[in-house]
Amino acid sequence: MTDRIVVVGAGYAGAGTIDSLKDEVPDAGLKDDVELVWINEHDYHLVLHEAHRVIRNPDVASKITIPCESILPDWGEFVQDRVVGLDTDDRTIELEDGEPVDYDYLLLGVGSATAFFGIDGLREHALTLKSLADAREIHEDVKAAAADASVADPAQVIVGGAGLSGIQTAGEIAEYRDEHDAPIDVHLVEGLEEVFPNNPDDVQQAIRSRLEAADVNIECGEFISEVDDDTVYVGGGEDEAPDEMPYDVLVWTGGITGREELENTDLEKDERSRRVFADRDFQTSDDRVFAIGDTALIDQGEDDVAPPTAVAAWTAAEVAGENLVNAVQGRPLSTWTFEDKGTLISVGDEAVAHDIDALPFETFGGIGAKFLKKAAATRWIASITSVSRGMGAWSDM
Repeated sequence: MTDRIVVVGAGYAGAGTIDSLKDEVPDAGLKDDVELVWINEHDYHLVLHEAHRVIRNPDVASKITIPCESILPDWGEFVQDRVVGLDTDDRTIELEDGEPVDYDYLLLGVGSATAFFGIDGLREHALTLKSLADAREIHEDVKAAAADASVADPAQVIVGGAGLSGIQTAGEIAEYRDEHDAPIDVHLVEGLEEVFPNNPDDVQQAIRSRLEAADVNIECGEFISEVDDDTVYVGGGEDEAPDEMPYDVLVWTGGITGREELENTDLEKDERSRRVFADRDFQTSDDRVFAIGDTALIDQGEDDVAPPTAVAAWTAAEVAGENLVNAVQGRPLSTWTFEDKGTLISVGDEAVAHDIDALPFETFGGIGAKFLKKAAATRWIASITSVSRGMGAWSDM
């Protein structure tokens, strides 16, 4: 009897799990007993934590998109389609264009969607950064806005949310402005009191200093309350009018939520965010369905869950592949605990490193931080493809 393992999604979670299964299945002697099916809307894996580079230079896309067929083993099958539903009773995945796909064991790694928090007009008017198409659209809109602007009347580009994605987006737009001598004002708006919220003061200040050196205007302490065709409204209340910020381009990076295709499944999930609850072994409320990456809220004990980061997804994927094979064999599942190995953030051509594992420095920038940022992206690309492909991306990371 053959068991079918289906992996949905080609982000870090999905691609990493496929890469893990490529070794785990043959090592367990199951190559003739397991069917492997990989489903994703696009036929490539996107190195999402470097997608902001495309905002400055669209040619970088070729370095950070990896064909799924180059990751999938020759005994696996790739299906390019969008998942629109999941029936856990029938163990069936519904596709937008193709026939339903049955599974015996399923790994959900569909990632997340952008959260708009019910802010009036934000969904309708803001660009996001969750895909290659998003990055290209930001590039084109910034380019067009700059072409219509002048030194006396510069284009106004607002980035909402000063977390990792917002900081890196603002940095790339500033680099585009400088490289093209474009008349653009870049604004980074954050509702909390400082950039990179809920992190130590030293790393916040290191990031702030680099943003300011890049001539990014930082607006912290008031939340975006409304957006219309040409204005972002910040703050305000019953007795106070909001500040008005005219814009030509608005990019929103302010949070994540679960994908809508999981909303009507029977899996236990957080009702507000739609993200699926998973144990440390990645099993969900259905023992045939596993979930990792941004899709899941993975229990870490003491009411804590793993962070929705690239590092968390790709380290979890190594264990997820092992556990899918364990499930097929009826063996005990391994547990996974997230280990924070530090933070690497780019601000244009500059970078900040914080709390890097095995290094004595708490927070630093300069050549060392830039090297580590490049090395992280290169290492990931090399690990799922080849060293030569990884090194080929080095100069653009």
